[in-house]
Amino acid sequence: MTPALTVLLCLGMHSKPSLSVLPSSIVPSGGNVTLQCVSWTGFHRFVLMKEGQRQLFWTRNSQQAPSMRFWALFPVGPVIPSLMWTFRCYGYYSNTPQEWSLPSDPLELLISGVLGKPSLRIQQSPVVTSGQNLTLQCLSDVSYDRFVLSKEGARDLLHRHGWQSQAGLSGADFPLGPVGPFHRGRYTCYGGHNLSSQWSASSGPLDILVAGQFPYTPSLQVQPGPTVAPGENVTLLCQSLSSVDIFLLSKEGAANPPLRLRSKYSSGLYQAEFSMSPVTSAHRGTYRCYGSFNTSPYLLSHPSVPVKILVSGSSGHHGPPPTISSPTAAPAQGPSWYLYVLIGSSVAFILMLCLLILFLVRQQRRGKCRKSRDADPEPKDRGLQDSSSPAATTQEETLYAAVQDTWPEEGVELDHRKNTQDEEPHGDMYAQAAASDAPPDVTYAQLNHLTLRQKTSASSPSQSGEPPAEPSVYAALAIH
Repeated sequence: MTPALTVLLCLGMHSKPSLSVLPSSIVPSGGNVTLQCVSWTGFHRFVLMKEGQRQLFWTRNSQQAPSMRFWALFPVGPVIPSLMWTFRCYGYYSNTPQEWSLPSDPLELLISGVLGKPSLRIQQSPVVTSGQNLTLQCLSDVSYDRFVLSKEGARDLLHRHGWQSQAGLSGADFPLGPVGPFHRGRYTCYGGHNLSSQWSASSGPLDILVAGQFPYTPSLQVQPGPTVAPGENVTLLCQSLSSVDIFLLSKEGAANPPLRLRSKYSSGLYQAEFSMSPVTSAHRGTYRCYGSFNTSPYLLSHPSVPVKILVSGSSGHHGPPPTISSPTAAPAQGPSWYLYVLIGSSVAFILMLCLLILFLVRQQRRGKCRKSRDADPEPKDRGLQDSSSPAATTQEETLYAAVQDTWPEEGVELDHRKNTQDEEPHGDMYAQAAASDAPPDVTYAQLNHLTLRQKTSASSPSQSGEPPAEPSVYAALAIH
């Protein structure tokens, strides 16, 4: 029987080191990685220990980095899914090998690609601004117990316990807090089961872009115009006076990544044309464009002023976001809305024109009536003037006819009516000549529109003061 050598270790005598993995703790099945143990304490040696049923450990001499840190590298692999791959590391001095430091935090290697991959999504647009709250969600139709979120270039993973939905989905939410420039980058997520090193394949990548990190603001124009009919072509032109390597076009409310085009310099401007044809209802929405550089593709400029594209004749359904290639959605049927507007405007114009013509015709007729009355006015009662006025006798020929109260010998009857109103004592009198059993040579005339003024003339009192024997009645006839 071989005697066993027992070594007593004193743990916790020094501060703990840190353990990380290069390049990532997500390792494909059969892959190799490198673990790095680092400490600010000047340990002479580092120990890497694998947890499990059989505890294995490796020892390496430390090296000093220019930053005054001490570190050691441990190659590990190939990794297989059947084993648990959880590690810790320790440090100690060579003169006191039994006194180890506190253990580092555990590091678990995730063997990916064994189970079905989940999906990673964001509730809002992947283009975010500083201070905005950001939450990523990992979902899967496989009933996973836990999920991890990985960021490209970052060594640490975010672990979350999974939740189960009644629809048979599992998932986990990863709130990242208020957005800062450090949140930019490419993210993926994985799903796994408890007490197993087997993890799913990687989800599709999700790029988080942080806007407002450069001082310039591009401009965005729609050609030929913001209102287009289904099947037509539309181009969104993004321009900037400042140097830009890449232009990005984002649609408001779309969770898909924005479109990217390299800028072209022309006529003193950096610009890119985003063509969408043929247009369907899926292209309707509000767009913004951003500028970026090749050296920092996840940091963007301030957004342009938003422009809105209206697709005439489309329904309220919002389809998938637009792409550079031709969409497969069928164009909307039926007449365009602007055709109805044009027809309505034309009808309104015709009605207004008809009303204007009627108004002008009416005014013209009124003018003719005024001119006719001015050319043939009704004679005014000259009798209202003083009988001694000479002006009335010079402008018209006046005929005086003696009217007897009895029937004349010729059988001509002259009817006269006096206006009996008190306020008009000298009112107009109308006379109508009517024939009764007149001879054939008698001419009849109806005196309409003639002003007849009845005058009762009493002869001047004689010097002797005797009144006249009989009053005489005169009718003044104005002949035109």
